[in-house]
Amino acid sequence: MSIYQLKPAFQNLLRPGVVRLHAWGVTANQVTVLACVISVALGLGLFFLAPSPQAFALIPLWMFVRMAFNAVDGMLAREHGQQTPLGTFLNELTDVVSDAALYLPFALVLPGSPFWLGLVIVLAGLSEFAGALGSTVGASRRYEGPMGKSDRAFVFGALGLALALELSMPGWTALLMPLLAFLIALTTVRRVRSALAERAVSSSSSTTKGSP
Repeated sequence: MSIYQLKPAFQNLLRPGVVRLHAWGVTANQVTVLACVISVALGLGLFFLAPSPQAFALIPLWMFVRMAFNAVDGMLAREHGQQTPLGTFLNELTDVVSDAALYLPFALVLPGSPFWLGLVIVLAGLSEFAGALGSTVGASRRYEGPMGKSDRAFVFGALGLALALELSMPGWTALLMPLLAFLIALTTVRRVRSALAERAVSSSSSTTKGSP
């Protein structure tokens, strides 16, 4: 299970707005780049300015809006004929950059070693890389969980909300980042295995159709 499975219902809610954006001349690539710029500005701003804990309320708010941005750019691309090779690169690369920037400020406030947050950032990038590589081996882009992009957004959004409400961080929360790292690693393994399995089924089907 993954929060990503809720995406179709979310897209249905956004579709009328996407139609209007297309009519106004907004492109998928513009939405993708804008989402990345805002994510990087917010993440680096929180990290370097080290504002009050209440500022972390911006994280869950932006995570939700960013999810809408991600849905909108995909719908503009697929449903309004805006799919381009550049868009494919932008979609994958900006997601990894945005995630890294938004996770970074938590190194200042979470209990435990910052090493684990750094590992989460690295593994998050690898998991998206593994998902994107599915299309290079004859499979589809993989989105398996249990800790995909939407799931990570929920976790870090909840942490941001807890910080904004000045809730205490008990000692056991130091185990949260190691647990997250494990789940992201598991996600990467699942995506690789699923892509290979899909490729094997596809190859077997092609061989069967080609047999006399």
